[in-house]
Amino acid sequence: MKKTAVKFISTGFALVLALAFVVKFGTPGLLRFYVQTGIGDCRSIPIMCMAPSVYMANPKIDDNFSNNSIPYVSDNLAFSAPKGFAVVEEILSKPFYKKHKRMDKGNIIYIVRKDKDFFVGLYPQLKHVGVKDDYEFIKRVMYARINEIRDITDTFFVIMKGVFVPDLGNQLQVRMVSFQMQGASGFINYNLGEKEHLFDCDLIGKDGSFYKLYIKDRDLKLDLDEVAGIISTLRAKN
Repeated sequence: MKKTAVKFISTGFALVLALAFVVKFGTPGLLRFYVQTGIGDCRSIPIMCMAPSVYMANPKIDDNFSNNSIPYVSDNLAFSAPKGFAVVEEILSKPFYKKHKRMDKGNIIYIVRKDKDFFVGLYPQLKHVGVKDDYEFIKRVMYARINEIRDITDTFFVIMKGVFVPDLGNQLQVRMVSFQMQGASGFINYNLGEKEHLFDCDLIGKDGSFYKLYIKDRDLKLDLDEVAGIISTLRAKN
C-alpha cells in the first residue's frame, strides 16, 4: 500500500510538473503532443478532430410525437420521453452514463440539467478569452480539434471535449450537428448504427439552463427528428 501511494503521488507530481512546463513553454506542437499522449490522436479518437458540419434550424416536430411519448417530471426538470425508454437523471460527471449497469440493458435516456451560467461560473477565467455564456462554452468544446490547437485555451477545450462526449460506438460513423429551435441552441452528436442508435445532446434551453442527454436506442426507433422532439419538451422545474 505504501509503495502504491508513493507511486501515485510521484506520478501525480510528475504530471503537474509536465503540465506546468507545457503551459509555460508550450508551442502548438508541444501542446498537441501533450494532448495526444494523454488522451489520444485523430486516428484513435476520430471525434477529437471532428466538428459540427450541419446546421439544423427549427426542425419540424412530428405531429405524432406527443402520442408516442410519456411525461417525465422531477424536482429539477421535465420533458417527454418516447414510450419504452427508461430515464435516469444524473449529476454532471464524466462517467454519469456508466453507473447503472443493471438498467443499461434496453432503451435508456440519461439526462443532466444545470442552472444558467453554470460553466462560466465554474471557469470564470474563460471570460478573458471571449467565453461570456454557457452556449459559447459548449460551442468551443464541440468545435475543438486536436489538429487546430494553437494555445493553452485550445488545449483546455480539446480536453473538455474528451470529457463531454460519451461512447458513440464507431466514431467514423458519427455525425455532429448544431441546431437552434424554439429558443434552444446546442449540438447533437449521433451514430445511427446497425445495432443501436446513439445520441449525445448538449444544449442551452430557452430558460438558460444547460441540458445534456445521452440516449441509447437499441430498438432503432429514434432518428434526428424524434430527438429534436424530445429536446423541444425540455423545461426546468425550479
